[in-house]
Amino acid sequence: MSPHPDERTYRGAVIGAGYFSQFHYDAWRRMPDVEIVACCDVDMEKANDVAQTHGVKSVYSDYRQMLDRHQVDFVDIITRPDTHLELVDEISQRGIAIICQKPLAPTVQEAREMVSLVEQRGIRFMVHENFRFQPWYREMKRLMEDGVIGDRLHSLSFRNRAGDGHGPEAYLARQPYFQTMEKFLIFEAGIHTIDTFRYLGGEIEQAWCWHRKLNPVIAGEDTAVGVFRFEDGAMGLYDANRFNESTSKNPRYTFGEVLLEGDGGSIRLYDDGRLTIQNLGETERDHAYSPSQHGFAGDCVFATQRHFIDNLATGEAFETDGPNYLKSLAVQEAMYASSESGCWESPRV
Repeated sequence: MSPHPDERTYRGAVIGAGYFSQFHYDAWRRMPDVEIVACCDVDMEKANDVAQTHGVKSVYSDYRQMLDRHQVDFVDIITRPDTHLELVDEISQRGIAIICQKPLAPTVQEAREMVSLVEQRGIRFMVHENFRFQPWYREMKRLMEDGVIGDRLHSLSFRNRAGDGHGPEAYLARQPYFQTMEKFLIFEAGIHTIDTFRYLGGEIEQAWCWHRKLNPVIAGEDTAVGVFRFEDGAMGLYDANRFNESTSKNPRYTFGEVLLEGDGGSIRLYDDGRLTIQNLGETERDHAYSPSQHGFAGDCVFATQRHFIDNLATGEAFETDGPNYLKSLAVQEAMYASSESGCWESPRV
């Protein structure tokens, strides 16, 4: 949905000025119906840098002071997961809509508490889960709904080799706290694939997983294989490894390769964003569409935040609202449980 020139302007404030925030600020700045009136970070140097770069007029180190001084329609939270509950509690008490980065919280129990808070207070709340908003996944979903590969999904598979997790300096340049996370690959990155699988294939009823640590300098797991059973009968395969490398020129564009197989054929996503269709009995052919090269991963941050503003305006549910996202977290926890038990585990919301 595109903004209409006569629509109201939504005033927002942003908490956080770390590495990934650049994509948020850039996306907000490109929306004619959004004005970011203030930003905040405990590191004032970082806050001043993003404010200067993206034209934010007011800068704070204390988010409460910022919210006391500015009337806003929403707050964008781009901070570490262990800060989210306090922030969501305070902001929701003020009656302000929230979009919050993932991971949502350090534990599923804390995430449930957060979702319960906003629901009790009637606050519009969306998790900034942007992978399902990547242009190739939106196009794959459209093709599936159009029956291009039939009317029954057989399987989904995802393979990723990030290559940013080997050696003693792994992750330090971009997000150094990754080294200390006791739950890492599935918690921080695998959740994206879980949510995308649910977007494409529906709800997951069982999960099996095995994970391990390849780089000894980090605390958590950095490789995993997961198998999923979907309610509608499809199966899923997750194969991810942040230690080894891909041959992609930009492994952070699509973050991997995907294969969808149905009763009428297959759709393939290549690591350069190319999509192909292969109907049964026919040769593979390229599918023409135009994924963006701007911003992060096909400009999915813009698409995510556009969805938030559009649905904030219409009152429609967010695709990744609290209750929906708890379903993805339940699958995540089932994967960890399976790696401990060696058995199939069922998600428990």
